[in-house]
Amino acid sequence: MFINLSNHALQNWSLKQKEEAVKYGELIDLPFPNISPYADSVEIDRLVEKYFNKVLEYHNPVVMLQGEFIFTFRLATKLKAAGIKVVAGRRERIVVESVNSEGIPVKKSEFHFAGFMEY
Repeated sequence: MFINLSNHALQNWSLKQKEEAVKYGELIDLPFPNISPYADSVEIDRLVEKYFNKVLEYHNPVVMLQGEFIFTFRLATKLKAAGIKVVAGRRERIVVESVNSEGIPVKKSEFHFAGFMEY
């Protein structure tokens, strides 16, 4: 079981990323929580516990975890301590800068999937 716990739904992943993920098992989305930038440690820890328990509902999962840094760090630490593999997607960022017809600078970023790496 490969759990995508991020703000990037599986339906928007590239074919290459899906092919790599499916090597770990069936793919499922577990939407990332909306975390206020004003959330305190107690609130974040409650969310960590809630999502930890959601992950435990699956047999032998691998979790692709990316999002708000404090939540991600705390949940990854807890999952790893429970023996659950946690990975992050790696991407190459290609930036093309230009000026449009109105003279306004435009920056376009493309992200090319480069693999998964374990936390």
